[in-house]
Amino acid sequence: MSAVLERNNVKVFGRGQQPMIFAHGYGCDQNMWRFITPAFEDRYKIVLFDHVGHGQSDAAAFDLAKYGSLNGYADDVLAICRELGLKDVIFVGHSVSATIGVLTAIREPERFDRLVLIGPSPRYINDGDYVGGFKQEDIEGLLDFLDSNHLGWSSTMAPVIMGNPDRPELGEELTNSFCRTDPEIAKHFARVTFLSDNRIDLPSVKTKALILQCSQDAIAPEAVGRYMHQNLEGSQFIQLKATGHCPNLSAPEETIAAMEAFLDDPTPAKAVA
Repeated sequence: MSAVLERNNVKVFGRGQQPMIFAHGYGCDQNMWRFITPAFEDRYKIVLFDHVGHGQSDAAAFDLAKYGSLNGYADDVLAICRELGLKDVIFVGHSVSATIGVLTAIREPERFDRLVLIGPSPRYINDGDYVGGFKQEDIEGLLDFLDSNHLGWSSTMAPVIMGNPDRPELGEELTNSFCRTDPEIAKHFARVTFLSDNRIDLPSVKTKALILQCSQDAIAPEAVGRYMHQNLEGSQFIQLKATGHCPNLSAPEETIAAMEAFLDDPTPAKAVA
């Protein structure tokens, strides 16, 4: 296996030709897609990977400077695509990886066919008329808590992020995933994620995009999904009945149905300038 594929623990399977690459969110790994990928294996080539510092990736490859912005993670996605010779790619990104997908599609628009953005947020902090869901001091408090007590932060925040309190096993799974992540990498990635502002990038996207917005999402409220839709020209927006921030785990059937409808829509994307 090449260094690129080993670094990100890349797995490729499926019986189709068109590649569909899945990118997990903060504190997670490729296992979070296990309820989604079986629906697409017959039609697509499935590509799974772990961001550096997550799952079974090579944590030794983590570099503070490279991963000091989301562009470092976008670099990895593009490196995987080049290594595997992927073209006409369908990119499926959850949470912060939705923004990472936006950045990759802007840099190499000819490589990407469609974007599926699940619970995206270009900025988590409120700014004037923009509603990101958090005040500056809220985010600073969350990050200070994470810095001082990684395990405590994980056990407190994961159930809030997951939602669905009537299904505590979902929150427990996310808690365990957060706790498995290298603490120092988790702290760094959290700062990069929650302090990022990629609103200016949205109008540059030329790839056809689907925005899947959950109900009662504590991380990406409805206003954020609507903002994404307004600023991604030609995008589709679906408000899911699913609650929480992780419909790939809590409501896979609804998520799959929305994705299939989008992928079967023959309407072309904008012309690439």
